[in-house]
Amino acid sequence: MTYETIKVERHGRVGWLINARPGVLNAMNNAMRDELAEAWLELDRDPSVRVIVHTGEGRAFQTGADLAEIAGDGVGMQRYQDSLMNFDLHFTSWHQNVSKPVIAAVNGICAGGGLHFVADADIVIAASDATFFDPHVSVGQVTAIEMIGLAKKIPFEAVMRMALVGSHERMSAQRALELGLVSQVVDPPEQLREAAQELAEKVARNSPAAMAATKKALWAALELGLTDACKVGTQHLVGMWGHHDQSEGPLAFVEKREPRWAE
Repeated sequence: MTYETIKVERHGRVGWLINARPGVLNAMNNAMRDELAEAWLELDRDPSVRVIVHTGEGRAFQTGADLAEIAGDGVGMQRYQDSLMNFDLHFTSWHQNVSKPVIAAVNGICAGGGLHFVADADIVIAASDATFFDPHVSVGQVTAIEMIGLAKKIPFEAVMRMALVGSHERMSAQRALELGLVSQVVDPPEQLREAAQELAEKVARNSPAAMAATKKALWAALELGLTDACKVGTQHLVGMWGHHDQSEGPLAFVEKREPRWAE
């Protein structure tokens, strides 16, 4: 598929989804939301891709809804409102039920709706000059879904502070690391994509089937109580019994070679 607002690349086993509206700090218009939805599914369905990295071009990772479109002729705002009313946030990996591991590589500014992608990624790394903030209340809007998603990753007080301070304070990459919002800070920032590719290649060495089941089990745990989460996790564990990868992994270990996973 040909995209206008994003770029899709493949580097070995790693698929890259790149926000490509740098002139407006990668703000999302309706076209970008639609293209993101298509791109997530394209990469998730591609058997040659085992891991997906999401990043941005220019000075920003993602800055949320394109306010120029929303404030324009009313059509953009209506469609945006319709998607929220129907909880049809199809532009994120979580809402598209992407089964492959997703790494968000945050470059520069990540603001507002850009936090959707941080909340919904499996792993988040950031350039040392990355900043995070939520301007919703500063432009008369309610912040909800992004912050609710972040509340499952970092302490609630930090989420509430970001939500209420709005555009008047930015969280640094180092502070995000301290809070557990990101797991790695890359310095210098210019090496972010190289670091993301390296991390993705490590993840890609593992069993695709086992990773998909693991991802389902761990995300489900965020929506369930401890006992129910463990029961669901056990179902995913047992579901791998008899799978090629379950026997191939121990055999490769004993034979001191790289495993040959089922595609």
